[in-house]
Amino acid sequence: MTGTMDLLNQPYAIEYYYKAKWGHAEEFISLFKKNHLPVLLKQVESGRFLSVTAVRPRYHTTEDGRWDYRVTIVFKNVLAAHEPPEGKAAIKQALYPDQETFQREEQRRFEILLAHWDLPIVDDHIGE
Repeated sequence: MTGTMDLLNQPYAIEYYYKAKWGHAEEFISLFKKNHLPVLLKQVESGRFLSVTAVRPRYHTTEDGRWDYRVTIVFKNVLAAHEPPEGKAAIKQALYPDQETFQREEQRRFEILLAHWDLPIVDDHIGE
């Protein structure tokens, strides 16, 4: 049982990939940073997440393998990754009192999104 408990208490990382309609990557990233990133950072403050990082590719790839933005969230453990976030609606309301604008911009962010996929990852510790 100790091995299982150790696994349950280890950080758990998921990479979130976003592919925007061609020519809309900057708009997507701008809306993500404005409306979604602050919600994620509040969850770092609460302790549910250990970190949130983001990268974008330096060069273009083939269209079938293209993604425009990758966000990596490290959760405090696997349970935190799969439980509904407490207070997420309250966080959004506090951060964005103008809910009409917030909802419109979030709708736009998803209108220009072609694909989104989530990939749980594990460290390989290749040098050990």
